[in-house]
Amino acid sequence: MALILFVCAFVSVATTLGIVAIIFSETWGFFQEVSFAQFFLDTRWTPLFATPHFGIWPLINGTFLTTAIAMSVAVPLGLSSAIYLAEYAKPNLAAILHPAVELLAGIPTVVYGYFALLVVTPTLRNLFPVEIFNALSAGLMMGIMITPTVGSISLDAIRAVPRSLREGSYALGITKLETIFKVVLPAALSGIMASIILGMSRAVGETMTVLIAAGSQPRLTLNPFESIATMTAFMAEISGGDAPRGSLSFKTLYAVGAVLFLITLVLNLASYWISHRFKEKYD
Repeated sequence: MALILFVCAFVSVATTLGIVAIIFSETWGFFQEVSFAQFFLDTRWTPLFATPHFGIWPLINGTFLTTAIAMSVAVPLGLSSAIYLAEYAKPNLAAILHPAVELLAGIPTVVYGYFALLVVTPTLRNLFPVEIFNALSAGLMMGIMITPTVGSISLDAIRAVPRSLREGSYALGITKLETIFKVVLPAALSGIMASIILGMSRAVGETMTVLIAAGSQPRLTLNPFESIATMTAFMAEISGGDAPRGSLSFKTLYAVGAVLFLITLVLNLASYWISHRFKEKYD
């Protein structure tokens, strides 16, 4: 049994190392033809054009623009639902609402994308001068999609706060709402911050929603009403066969993937560090 478990663990680690090795070996080949200055200093991204440009910043801009919109939705909704389920909802009601919220995580992302394109975007176009494909619609739906991630982890962190802290607060005459914001949430801060960063990591890596709803126009803009392109959306397009295998355009897939890998790695390491650095331990 120990050998079987070791093999399972080894397969997981070996797969990860293989993915990393392939990504960065192909990325190295990309940088043999494109300089770091062209990749990190140029502000245009047109690798498939007759006159190609390889500036990664429009894709990074689009990725973080949709991520910022998504987190502005997911954090209030997720944290509010966690507070309600942990502090206000009766046990029978919480047993029903919690799985219902978790169901949002089981909806395929392509459904979110088409819902954003066919329902959210027409609604926004009645209120704002948005393009058919836009960052706002995609970001809003990504926020709904990420809400269970933020809410579930935050709920576990809030429930882990000892009851004695709440009772001590009540004994001092502090109201329930003040106890939540001045005692419970600070005590659960490490778990809450970890949930936010993990949600951000998922938003950065989301593909289908932004591919369908946000468009494929790599622009260096902060206007959420415009069509943009994200790193994952570009990778999905290249994977569809638009670029011949082994060509420079094809190698951009791995270069963008390497940047995306490093961004998500930093976010995951930050989540791990925060959860351990500010973790509260109680007897």
